[in-house]
Amino acid sequence: MENQKNIGKWDKLWIKRALILAFMDVLILFASYFCALWIRFDFVFHSIPKEYLYGYFMSMPFCIISALIIFYCFRLYHSIWRFASISELGRIMGAYIVFFVIYLAGNMVMKTNMPLSYYFIGWLLSFAAVTAMRFSYRLLRFARSSVSQKNGTVKIMIIGGGQAGRTLIHEIVASDHMHGQVCCVIDDNANKKGRILEGIPIVGNRYDIPDMVAKYNINRIIFAIPTLTGTSKKEVLHIAQETGCELQTVPGIYQLVNGEVSVSTLRHVEIEDLLGRDSVKVDLSEIYDSIRGKRIMVTGGGGSIGSELCRQIVKGSPALLIIFDIYENNAYDIQQELKRKYPEMHIETLIGSVRNTNRVNWVMEHYHPEYIFHAAAHKHVPLMEQSPNEAIKNNVFGTYKLARAAAAYGVKRMLLISTDKAVNPTNIMGASKRLCEMVVQMMNRLSETEFVAVRFGNVLGSNGSVIPLFKKQIAQGGPVTVTDPNIIRYFMTIPEAVSLVLQAATYANGGEIFVLDMGEPVRIDDMARNLIRLSGYEPDVDIPIVYTGLRPGEKLFEELLMDEEGLKETKNKMIHIGMPIQMDDEKFQQQLEMLETVSKNESEETKKIVAEIVPTYHPQF
Repeated sequence: MENQKNIGKWDKLWIKRALILAFMDVLILFASYFCALWIRFDFVFHSIPKEYLYGYFMSMPFCIISALIIFYCFRLYHSIWRFASISELGRIMGAYIVFFVIYLAGNMVMKTNMPLSYYFIGWLLSFAAVTAMRFSYRLLRFARSSVSQKNGTVKIMIIGGGQAGRTLIHEIVASDHMHGQVCCVIDDNANKKGRILEGIPIVGNRYDIPDMVAKYNINRIIFAIPTLTGTSKKEVLHIAQETGCELQTVPGIYQLVNGEVSVSTLRHVEIEDLLGRDSVKVDLSEIYDSIRGKRIMVTGGGGSIGSELCRQIVKGSPALLIIFDIYENNAYDIQQELKRKYPEMHIETLIGSVRNTNRVNWVMEHYHPEYIFHAAAHKHVPLMEQSPNEAIKNNVFGTYKLARAAAAYGVKRMLLISTDKAVNPTNIMGASKRLCEMVVQMMNRLSETEFVAVRFGNVLGSNGSVIPLFKKQIAQGGPVTVTDPNIIRYFMTIPEAVSLVLQAATYANGGEIFVLDMGEPVRIDDMARNLIRLSGYEPDVDIPIVYTGLRPGEKLFEELLMDEEGLKETKNKMIHIGMPIQMDDEKFQQQLEMLETVSKNESEETKKIVAEIVPTYHPQF
């Protein structure tokens, strides 16, 4: 009902504007052709013969009616003139060519016998006036923008002289709400330098950014090359970042294709834009085909990884999505989000722990999930160092109980979310995840269910990760704490990591450990400094950086693959397979029984026993 009212208001407004334009066109036609006679007779009104004046007045009704009909047919009353451009000019020219022929033919039929110069001069005058009237809004905006620039409004530099840059410039100039002036454009194409884009000069390449910022007094830079990714994007944004200007960027290339690049979709440059990684590509059709119509369970479904798994899974139209989590607030949040976006989707949100055998078995018996994505885990390294038995009870035996239930109730496939910290671990959290990998590989050999694991590094913005901590420290005025100036980590965004997890699930045959290509590792110190600059401050000047030393169990660098695992490629070059390591399943089960007993008894020998089971674990007692 509200939409119908809005449409009705729009129709009335359009009719009002169209009538005003038509009235102005009538005045222009009257004045233009009268001036044509006046000019023809040397600007002396008394020199105009009476038969010509009579012919003028006799032909005007036909002139006006035919012009209005032609203008309407060419949609000259339908355009939004604040966005007037070449296409509108083309329609005006087309309308005037048709009008000239019809008006000339009509006068010949009426035998008004007007001078030929009358038709040409009148046509030129009216064409110029009609065009000027329709483009006057843009001319006035341009003049107003020039005045605003002198009065100190935001001065903008656009990086990118392509279609995205053109679209943004066009919208900024036409907008009533943008208090900014586009001053210059940067583009690496040497052939574009010195050219004009939508009235704005293209002044140089990426290396000219600092000089042009100073020359034009720029205080906002908009990155408008959605096709540029990886190292090149990182280099351009680093140069722009050093200027101290506010940085914004357009969305990805898929939105450019859909015509969604606009001022409203601009966002501030985030730390992930500075990682220098190429965008992750997955086969969505393959993923959705594997999910469609299936009953799927996500443990830890309210967490940062689990909730993103749920978001991407529902897009594949499963028959049922089970969100399983011990934390009710997180589970409730993702439940409400998905219900709002996908009201027809069958979603069950269940509270429970993977450590509770009866609860897990009850879920399996009642809902019969076909796929399980196991993301529930304790993951904070320092906290687990202080509570090693909790890491073992939740991570290892939560996984073991879930895996046994999956095998008992005929689950087709269970996928474990693992971590690079499982490789040659120096902390109990990493060692517990390595034990989880061993559990799923053993269970794959002992049952019909396909058990696999996906191993990747840090994800940006996840709960407890370094980025939210840095942002909070910056907001408090510092200091920003970094454990070691040389510490490096692999990073990936949560949506990227989850999309690769889903892709890996389609490749699974059972027993694999999939390893995601995380790109080049990033120095945490560099990340902290970049985040400080993105927040508008200068590192070690406005916000100090303090090095606190490595925490218990923390390594300077993480590894994604153990030496003995080998590596096998998949169709997706960013997903690799670490081959299963030979192990004695019977002995491993006996070791698990012993480990379960000591962890339940809160033994202080837990780390020592884990080190005996996982030879690559080197605990720091």
